[in-house]
Amino acid sequence: MNWNKWVRQSHRWLAIAFTVTVIVTFVALAQEEPVVWVSYVPLLPLALLLLSGLYMFALSYAKRSGRSAARGR
Repeated sequence: MNWNKWVRQSHRWLAIAFTVTVIVTFVALAQEEPVVWVSYVPLLPLALLLLSGLYMFALSYAKRSGRSAARGR
């Protein structure tokens, strides 16, 4: 599996993990005595989603500029 495919696949799984952690956080904070530190749990998958998303965003522009450079523009 090449690097780009690995990043896309991990981005999808991180999105699932982020969704699950947000749901768990809502449930945990809805308790009578909420544990406040649970609200920080979704931040790790969110940060990893940000990094992988920015990589894929930049990759699309890098591919596009590489094609135009190959054509002589």
